[in-house]
Amino acid sequence: METRLIPAIDIIEGKCVRLTQGDYGKKTVYNEDPVEVAREFLDNGLKNLHLVDLDGARNKQIVNLKVLEKIASLDGLHVDFGGGIKRDQDATDAFNAGADQITGGSIAAKEPETFLRWLEKYGSKKIILGADARDKMIATSGWEEKSELEVTDFINDYEKKGVEYVICTDVAKDGLLQGPSFDLYKEIMTKTSKTRLIASGGVSGIDDIKDLIAMEVEGIIIGKAIYENKVSLKQLSQIILEQNA
Repeated sequence: METRLIPAIDIIEGKCVRLTQGDYGKKTVYNEDPVEVAREFLDNGLKNLHLVDLDGARNKQIVNLKVLEKIASLDGLHVDFGGGIKRDQDATDAFNAGADQITGGSIAAKEPETFLRWLEKYGSKKIILGADARDKMIATSGWEEKSELEVTDFINDYEKKGVEYVICTDVAKDGLLQGPSFDLYKEIMTKTSKTRLIASGGVSGIDDIKDLIAMEVEGIIIGKAIYENKVSLKQLSQIILEQNA
């Protein structure tokens, strides 16, 4: 099984940024032009991209649709998009702008009927469940709120309703470069039967990526480790080549 390597671009005010543990007060701008960043990923053989509209997550509506349109227009790039997708029109707009998949996290926790409507309309290949957790409880609204939903129960419930892809970020690990939440991912993979788990948050170097590949997760989202030069695009390209050999 090939594990997809998925670099992340987070957008605030049209710029490529990273937050630490989802804290909007701990923001680092890495590039003024996210399209340039996406093109560099593609040039290095990274054909998957996790694009998050952080303004959208906070404002509860898509804000950076134009950025999505520009990035999605790059030939050969598969974009999963999240942040601020709250209404049916938001989902339509995201797909019309070129997203290949959309991620619903807060909406799945707070308005399950809306999320399930998207799942039925677009199908399980197009809709990703966002299961971001703080202390194993689902975190919502740009991680600023903690729900009463336990993460594996949350995923299991949606798996029964047809969800295929799940992105899970352990908020406590995100942006700290201290390693992923291996135990949480093992627990999810043990307690859920069909979920294609995309691990997100905490990757600190190439060894973390290799360990996650050994766990047979479906995908690995890599953000700050790239921007802080803990992992090079050349190293990621090499892993892709090795997996395809």
